[in-house]
Amino acid sequence: MQLVFYGADKEVTGSCHCLEACGKRILIDCGLYQGESESENRSFPFYPSQIDAVVITHAHIDHSGRLPLLVKEGFQGKIYATGKTCDLLGIMLRDSAHIQMVDALNANRKKRRAGEAAKEPLYTLDDAEETLKHLVPCVYGETVSLFDGIRFRMIDAGHLLGSASIEFHVEENGQKQTVVFSGDIGNVNQPIIRDPQYLTEADYVVMESTYGNREHDPIASYIPELAEVFDKTFAAGGNVVIPSFAVGRTQELLYFIREMKEQHIVKSLPDFPVYVDSPLAAEATKIYSGDLTGYADEDTVRVIRSGFRPLEFSNLHTCSTTEESRALNEDPSPKVIISSSGMCEAGRIRHHLKHNLWRPECSIVFVGFQAEGTLGRMLIDGVKQVKLFGEQIAVQAQIYNFKALSGHADHTGLVKWIESFERKPKRVFVVHGEQFTAQDFADELKQRGFPSYVPNFRAVADLTANRILDEGIAPEKRRPIRGAGKTSPAFSRLIAAGQRLMRVIQHNEGGANKDLARFADQILALCDKWDR
Repeated sequence: MQLVFYGADKEVTGSCHCLEACGKRILIDCGLYQGESESENRSFPFYPSQIDAVVITHAHIDHSGRLPLLVKEGFQGKIYATGKTCDLLGIMLRDSAHIQMVDALNANRKKRRAGEAAKEPLYTLDDAEETLKHLVPCVYGETVSLFDGIRFRMIDAGHLLGSASIEFHVEENGQKQTVVFSGDIGNVNQPIIRDPQYLTEADYVVMESTYGNREHDPIASYIPELAEVFDKTFAAGGNVVIPSFAVGRTQELLYFIREMKEQHIVKSLPDFPVYVDSPLAAEATKIYSGDLTGYADEDTVRVIRSGFRPLEFSNLHTCSTTEESRALNEDPSPKVIISSSGMCEAGRIRHHLKHNLWRPECSIVFVGFQAEGTLGRMLIDGVKQVKLFGEQIAVQAQIYNFKALSGHADHTGLVKWIESFERKPKRVFVVHGEQFTAQDFADELKQRGFPSYVPNFRAVADLTANRILDEGIAPEKRRPIRGAGKTSPAFSRLIAAGQRLMRVIQHNEGGANKDLARFADQILALCDKWDR
């Protein structure tokens, strides 16, 4: 009985773990990498034809986005997920396939001019359609007999409509083990969806750590602060551009914006126009507005049944075509533009950033986690210039980061989740977190009495003997830093200093704004001096 780690190991995207037991191999999630590691999407570290089943925690693309590639390369088994996750996968995987095909088409125009070989899309719409035939809807709390000796049940993780933590019960050679996969654990008091539910028993836990060393801003301050950003931006004649995940975060934003309008707290432009520029978000909103019995909190189910639409308000528009999307940037009037992707790595949001980043009267508002290496993370970190569609764009818009809106549990929420186990697990595997964040959280868990381990990519754990059989491939060996092959001792020292700097930055989370601004200015001045 083994666990093998194939993704989101000391990083935040590409979630993929494999439970091997009773002669079967079961993937838990099969997500796309985003950011600097995106090139690794094209190959699996295993044979897809040898995977017997897949269980998906939720529909976000970093947990599900390589399913069509898995099917394309030979997987023939069933894919299990909650009913609403299956509904959302129906739109998300088709949308992802469309992006893969468009990206390949655009890349091939350049390759043809350069005389280079054509690039194949990662997968096509046909691959996505074939994948959807493998889906098996599950119900929260229902025990599913997967194979002889292996059964599982799902409980609400409170992260996204249909998201789940998964509890496996495995019996092999007389040995019984309970293995829990947290999935992404949700934030509390989010609109529409329920708070996370908690499990109480496990021998082993595979646990996310996205915000393992950080706390969110108080949720109560969110609406007034966002309204203030809107007010200032509209008064200056600018646009508010919100890069948002099309599923989950966009629907929560619409819920809050409706409340803003009802409370009349945006004075400069009370009935401001809001454009959802994402066909995927529009389709997802239809699912969020349907029958949510068994998924949404009781208040939301009650108001939807009464005929009220919590995601609708005056001056709300959706953009279906690219022509409608382009028209937004030709219209000089102030507006809110909500567009995907949430980390600014693909989609229409990059066009809106091109047209608004250089305008000091505009605001860019981030409402979700930004992984290392993504454009969104670079903007939050204070980059002064970015390259979009071959053009250098000055960053002069105001950049805001509303961490309170995160769909992930913060440090306090993660601790509450793990401490719900009445008996401490034999080991907690800490995944889905940036390297130092995951390690910091694992160290804290050890102090709290939880044996913890942060696996590398391709690490192998023996669950029968509770030992690590293979340490896997560390990040620095898996993706060597450019030039690392001929690194001098001095350059190695510089790399170590940079890693220490990142730890110091993280340890200053929550410091006084004045001190943080001075710290950032010093770092940027150092970068300006040494950037060659």
